[in-house]
Amino acid sequence: MPHLNLKHMRYFWAVATHGSIARASQILHLTPQTISGQLRELEAQVGDKLFAKFGRGLVLTETGRLVFSYADDIFRLGDELEEVLAGRTPTGGLRLHVGTAMVVPKLLTHRVLAPVLSMAEPVRLICAERPLVDLLADLSMHKLDLVLADSPVNPALTVRAYSHLIGESATCFFAASARAQALMADFPAALDDEPMLMPSSASALGRALELWFEHAGVRPKVVAEIEDRALMKTFGEAGAGVFTAPQSVEADVLAKYQVQVIGRAPELKERLYAITAERRIKHPAVSLITEAARRGDFSGQPAPYTPSTLTARITP
Repeated sequence: MPHLNLKHMRYFWAVATHGSIARASQILHLTPQTISGQLRELEAQVGDKLFAKFGRGLVLTETGRLVFSYADDIFRLGDELEEVLAGRTPTGGLRLHVGTAMVVPKLLTHRVLAPVLSMAEPVRLICAERPLVDLLADLSMHKLDLVLADSPVNPALTVRAYSHLIGESATCFFAASARAQALMADFPAALDDEPMLMPSSASALGRALELWFEHAGVRPKVVAEIEDRALMKTFGEAGAGVFTAPQSVEADVLAKYQVQVIGRAPELKERLYAITAERRIKHPAVSLITEAARRGDFSGQPAPYTPSTLTARITP
């Protein structure tokens, strides 16, 4: 194979980083045709396709992911060298790019990620919250190291990703204090025709709740579907309706919001998955997160792992 052209590699890296040829052309001040031609030349040198179509965008192929991992190191080190030569101190250290599905409670996200900030090696944590399908697209482009979601990757999606179950929890039902006493006296029958705040019907939790209501023989009056669980709690505190949260964060919810628990459903499980682009986890911060999950501990303190500890402490 002839020596790889670093100019071609730079164009490839820009497309992979920004997600499209059109966006990369704006950043590089080049025409899309020029970048497309350079990519074809690089693919000819590599001997394989680097991108595949995904909806309206592009995703890296397996070869593309390999090339990108090297290109990212090359140009990151190049930028660092420029900083050093200019007399500036490079930022250095690890970076952990995490995407969180909107349905995952922020209280839980904080608990999961908090140990990363106490690592011996400094880590810059970069978090994004978007719909799961958008996060998976970014994961496939190596813009994210980790995605936290309430469900595993749908096998129907053409995304190469691996789902690691890191915990589950029973579900609690909450209501504003003024309404709570009446509801808890006859739970779950009291939920029939009661205003209810639901997660998106497309989410794993939304589907599980609908099945649970059916089995319980109740039909709450759904007044809103809210993906953002923090916003849902705010509406619930204001008396807009009943809402749910994992039992593992029950104490946090009661401390932060003027609500009460009206009932618990041990059989209704909320789950949390760590989704990565690689089967074997290599990023040390992601390894720390999954190890903490196995111990059932997100407080940063060591704790022995038992299935009951995990059930009690981890949820979406």
